[in-house]
Amino acid sequence: MQKSAPHVAAIHDLSGMGRCSLGIVLPVLSALGCWCSPLPTAYLSSSTIFPPSDKFVFRDLTGEMAGSTEHWKELDTRFDAVYSGFVGSAEQIGVLGRFIQTFRGPETLVMVDPVMGDWGKRYRTYTERMCEEMCELAALADVITPNLTEAAILLGEDYAAAPRDEAGLRRWLERLSLEGHRSVILTGVHPGPGLVGAGCFDRETGEVAFAAAHEEPAQFPGTGDLFASVALGSLLAGKPLGKATSLAVEFVGRCARRTLELGTPIPEGVQYEGLLGELVRS
Repeated sequence: MQKSAPHVAAIHDLSGMGRCSLGIVLPVLSALGCWCSPLPTAYLSSSTIFPPSDKFVFRDLTGEMAGSTEHWKELDTRFDAVYSGFVGSAEQIGVLGRFIQTFRGPETLVMVDPVMGDWGKRYRTYTERMCEEMCELAALADVITPNLTEAAILLGEDYAAAPRDEAGLRRWLERLSLEGHRSVILTGVHPGPGLVGAGCFDRETGEVAFAAAHEEPAQFPGTGDLFASVALGSLLAGKPLGKATSLAVEFVGRCARRTLELGTPIPEGVQYEGLLGELVRS
């Protein structure tokens, strides 16, 4: 009998314009053979990178999150994975923590992308309290996917002290694992000149590995969502953490190159749609 598609609770925001959040998560995970049940944390008319950045519409969906949790509980829903990204308030982090506790089964994989900031700065929507509570939420995860800024927040370190060499990155990965209790994929690392990629710590083996691709001359919104979604879909397909990390690095790199070749505006994000077939075959 053919195995049914892994069922993923995708808990992210939804942006009307820009390739990011649920707009990326749902098609990518579907291409990788997953069934997704979206639980939107907020609606934004566009990603915040679109100018002017203070004009976007924002609708908080905390109440809908709590109500959906109760309804899905009544439906006796089962999930193979719970996958969270951007949250809009400290209250939502609490709702998300209760969601994980409610739906986590013996085989459920919990991936938390601790979206808090980038390039050494917290996102303007994030408060100190939210960062503290996100650290507590991340402690519930089987896998976390922070960038260097978020890793520094999780570790209570100054971003300026973030390691750039492989030995230092290994130390941070091991510390982020909470003594081996969770796997870690650290994104946005630069293993060598002209390269960008990720390092990972696998809690199953205790091994650390790195993957890298050519660094393109642009910073696209939504690539973190794309990366984490490819990594999760690969894990649910039975691939080990190192392989899942490598596939995600390679795919994001190809999407960035394709987008630059096509010349579309950077705020729209990476053009991944024409490459989804490669994920099906990966």
